[in-house]
Amino acid sequence: MNTSEETIVFGSGCFWCTEAVFQTLKGVTSVTSGYAGGHTENPTYYDVIHKNTGHAEVVRLTFDPSVISFRNLLTVFFATHDATQVDRQGYDIGPQYRSLILYTTDNQKKETEDFIQKLNTSATDGDPIATEIAPLSKFYPAEQEHLDYYQRNKSQSYCQIIIAPKLQKVQKEFADFLKKDETLDK
Repeated sequence: MNTSEETIVFGSGCFWCTEAVFQTLKGVTSVTSGYAGGHTENPTYYDVIHKNTGHAEVVRLTFDPSVISFRNLLTVFFATHDATQVDRQGYDIGPQYRSLILYTTDNQKKETEDFIQKLNTSATDGDPIATEIAPLSKFYPAEQEHLDYYQRNKSQSYCQIIIAPKLQKVQKEFADFLKKDETLDK
C-alpha cells in the first residue's frame, strides 16, 4: 500500500454488488470482499449467512485520497444502497446485509458522522440513516469464489438482474469518478 493511500470498509448488502461498484472508481486501488464487524474468528461464508457471527458482508477498499476523496466514496456508498433499511438490502435479509462503515482514521469517522447528519437533516420526511459506524478491528477476506464475482460471472442471472443495473446507475450518476476504461458490456 502506498503511504498516501487509506483503507475503509463498507458494508451495503451483498458484497458482490458493493465490490463491483467500487472496482469501477478511479483512485480505488484495491477492493476485497470479506467479513467484518462481528465476533467470530476466521468466519466462512456459511458461518456468516447463518447469522450467528455478528459479521456483515463487506468490502475493504484501499484508495488514494489525492485521486478520489473520502467524501466522494461516501457519496457513492450512500447512493448505491438504501442506508435506511435495518439488517437488510432488498431481498437480502439479515444482519450480515446491514449498512456498515468501519473506519480506519479519526477523520473518516468525523466525515462519516457529518455526512450522515447532513443526509438526515436534508430528508426530514424520510427514514433516518441506519448505517452502523465503528472502528475497523479485523477484516477477514472472503473465499476465492466470492472475489471479483461480477467480473467472473457477468452472464449469471443475479449479476444481470441486480448488479448490472446498479453499475449502470453508477456509470450515469458518477461518470466523473469512473476509471477511463470502465464501460459496461451492452
